[in-house]
Amino acid sequence: MSRTLEDKKGMVEGLKDDLSESQLALVIDYQGLTVAEITDLRRRLRPSGTVCRVAKNTLMGIAIDGQDHWQPMTELLKGSSAFLLVKDDFSSAIKAYQDFQKVSKKTELRGGVMEGRLLKEADVKALGDLPSKEQLIAQIAGAINALATKIAVGINEVPASLGRGIKAVSEQEQDSAQSDTAA
Repeated sequence: MSRTLEDKKGMVEGLKDDLSESQLALVIDYQGLTVAEITDLRRRLRPSGTVCRVAKNTLMGIAIDGQDHWQPMTELLKGSSAFLLVKDDFSSAIKAYQDFQKVSKKTELRGGVMEGRLLKEADVKALGDLPSKEQLIAQIAGAINALATKIAVGINEVPASLGRGIKAVSEQEQDSAQSDTAA
């Protein structure tokens, strides 16, 4: 079924909109996937704020034309392409894709583009190994909590230490006063 010129223009605009909101774009070869498998991939990617778009390479080429930070993607536009446009948490999105890839064994990651740089498969894998946004937030919260605890203990220790010092001096004075009266 061929698309009308208006459909193609609408699709290019949709791709441009998705790209403008994305931090990372991954290009995969999706040949051999069934509709159910693509639906499963989209379902897995949704929690990470990722959109899976299947489009002709020429339409994506038109969408990225004039956008310098997406230009490296032109090297990846060949064959049957699906585009994973990551808006929020790229680490979770990459992990979700890798999990899908392990199950289906039908897709191949060609590469990606982030901040105007072409990423090869090893680069994308390294990004996927980074902690997720939630994990980073938890680590930061834990570090802040630990620091606050140390400060509270330190502040509490000053008067306690002073109290112990005064008590020791007092006991020492009492002992010396008792030894003076005994002698």
